[in-house]
Amino acid sequence: MSTDPSFAAASSAALTTTQGRTIIADAVVAKIAGIATREIDGVHDVGGGTARVVGALRDRIPGARVNHSQGVAVEVGEKQAAIDIGIVAEYGVALHELAAGIRRNVITAVERMTGLEVTEVNITVYDVILFDELETGVDPDVAPRVQ
Repeated sequence: MSTDPSFAAASSAALTTTQGRTIIADAVVAKIAGIATREIDGVHDVGGGTARVVGALRDRIPGARVNHSQGVAVEVGEKQAAIDIGIVAEYGVALHELAAGIRRNVITAVERMTGLEVTEVNITVYDVILFDELETGVDPDVAPRVQ
């Protein structure tokens, strides 16, 4: 969240002027937040179980586009935005540091690109991916015991 009061005043002034209003859709803020989240090292994926399954199915369709807002929910007002993000982290990453890095990057990107003040970024860590799962693509806990 921006702590500079002049930034908040300048950003809200930029969205509403004597010449008109700029309205920024929720989907735009969600997409910016999703991209900013994926830029952080240690984030394996964005979204909970269902969102990831749908994303994996979409990835298999030729020509399908990546849904950058997957796993991101936002509330956008006239001057402010609140953001909820669900992630899957890579094993070994300090989750509290990962969340702080995501929060900083998301706030910076959204405030810079939209002029909205970000009031909060809530992060839910749904899972931690193990290197074994990355290499084999199979969860070792559900792999067959015999071959």
